[in-house]
Formats: sequence, structure tokens, C-alpha cells
Amino acid sequence: MMQPAPVEAAPGARAIDAAALSKLRWRCRRGLLENDILIDRLFTRAAPVTQAEANGLYLLMELADNDLLDLFLGRQKPTANLDRPEVHQVLEAVRAQGTRPDNRLSSATFSRTSS
Repeated sequence: MMQPAPVEAAPGARAIDAAALSKLRWRCRRGLLENDILIDRLFTRAAPVTQAEANGLYLLMELADNDLLDLFLGRQKPTANLDRPEVHQVLEAVRAQGTRPDNRLSSATFSRTSS
């Protein structure tokens, strides 16, 4: 009886190594705290960061902080060069409830009004 061939993960589904993860975390540091908190969701979840997600993050890091926050919060949709599967994958991961390690982030965090 023939054994089935092993199923290989898609090229982008492979987890990045520790050195690449360290460089990516450094590249993802932002001036806007809200972006840092949202990006941290991706790094602190149980699943490792994949190569596809790393590629998506590198594309997103070219944006200004406010434009990035608008994408993370769903106020805007990715257009042009950002309308790519890896960018959508990052946005979905950042927005997913399961990626939130604690309750540091609340809707009040993103309020544009002050109390």
C-alpha cells in the first residue's frame, strides 16, 4: 500500500525564525501607542508569525501612523499596493479577539475625545 505524500505548508505559512522575528518587532515599533498595542497582538498570540504575515507587516510599516491605525480599526480598506492577501491576513490577525493577551485595550483607548 502506498503512503500518501507529506503535505507541505504553503510557502508563506512557514513561521519565521527568531532572528527575523526580532528584526520584524524592531521594524514594527511605532510612534502611536495604539498601533504598538494592536501590532503586539500579533506577536503575543499563540501561533507564530508566518512569512506571509511578516511580508504584510513590512508593507504596512510604510504607512503613516494614522493611516495604519485607520486600517487596523477598519475605518479604511487597503488599496493599491496594500490590497494583497498578506496585508489582509495581518489585518484579520490584529483584529481577531483571540490575539488579545489581556484587557489592556478597550474601546476607550481609541476614543478621540478626552474625558
